[in-house]
Amino acid sequence: MKILITGAAGMIGRKLVRALMRSGKVRGQPIRRLILADIVAPEAPDFDVEIETLATDLSQPGAAESLIAQRPDLIFHLAAIVSGEAEADFEKGYRVNLDGTRALFEAIRLAGRERPYVPRLVFTSSIVVFGNPLPPVISDSHCLTPLTSYGTQKAICELLLADYSRHGFFDGIGIRLPTISIRPGKPNKAASGFFSSILREPLIGEEAILPVSETVRHWFASPRAAIGFLLHAAEIDTRPLGQLRTLTMPGLSATVGDQIEALRRVAGDEAVRLIRREPDSDIAAIIAGWPQGFDARRAEELGFRGETSFEDIIRVHLEDEPESRIAEHN
Repeated sequence: MKILITGAAGMIGRKLVRALMRSGKVRGQPIRRLILADIVAPEAPDFDVEIETLATDLSQPGAAESLIAQRPDLIFHLAAIVSGEAEADFEKGYRVNLDGTRALFEAIRLAGRERPYVPRLVFTSSIVVFGNPLPPVISDSHCLTPLTSYGTQKAICELLLADYSRHGFFDGIGIRLPTISIRPGKPNKAASGFFSSILREPLIGEEAILPVSETVRHWFASPRAAIGFLLHAAEIDTRPLGQLRTLTMPGLSATVGDQIEALRRVAGDEAVRLIRREPDSDIAAIIAGWPQGFDARRAEELGFRGETSFEDIIRVHLEDEPESRIAEHN
């Protein structure tokens, strides 16, 4: 099994590589080669298989063709510019999130014209392909109505994924990730970054900024759940997907207030006091157009699983990132 991971230098990419190292196989086949690509060269893990790390920009001429020339059996396409940056830098967002994805899809199609080639392709989309006006609970069949550039870019890629799969150019499956919390490391430029920072920083005794109201409700999963979604998407039979090739992943619907109370139960009042309220109208406007809850039964029926409480999400973070903890309250 030869595996290509784009966006491999990011948090999800690094965790996915570690998960693949632990399992050693995918779809019953041993992993014999990893191709790790990102805008900066990912670090090569200590893994007893052949590993190639590449600094590459998929939107540049020839970059995608070079990766696909190796004819990977399985492709995890994670590479993307996050929501806040895609909104602030219009050209960069479309170049990376749309042009790079289209270039990858086209490289696969053209490789199949030389001789048969139909890899499994797992694409990470986002719940922000949906925007107001929205029903309280959204199913996979709800029309795509993005209200941000990032959401628009992901929505277009979902349609391309379905069309290229319909033509048999690759066996594609898209997974709409909930907002991932708690993300380890430093804050990024995602508009949703505060959903992690208001928990992550207080857990290590540092102050965090809350830019929105505690009544804001959103859809969440842990990084551990996200890796589980990716690995399961690589394994399942895609025939039941039909033309709806992208699924919303199971998640937890919770308010910011729910997050804070879960933090209080795990780490106590001292941690909660480190959250400072500083309203940010720009972030609030972006978040206001995002959906709050989903009907994820379609994904659940196919075996995808997420967390059921925010305390579970916090404890997963403490287990997986042991350096990111202070003494637990309970």
